[in-house]
Amino acid sequence: MAKKLTRSTTDKKVLGVCGGLAEYFDVDPTLIRVIILGGTVLTGFIPGIVSYVCIALIMPEKLT
Repeated sequence: MAKKLTRSTTDKKVLGVCGGLAEYFDVDPTLIRVIILGGTVLTGFIPGIVSYVCIALIMPEKLT
């Protein structure tokens, strides 16, 4: 069965984007969250927040 990139419904703090990325790449969700947070801080917050919301809108939610 092929992997699909979806937002997580079980491992989510805000919208499930980091949990979905962690499931897809088979890594710890905390690592993904730290990377996203670091990128957001380094870009001046607004670009990081806008990109996170855009990804959440584009990425479908896991059905099961």
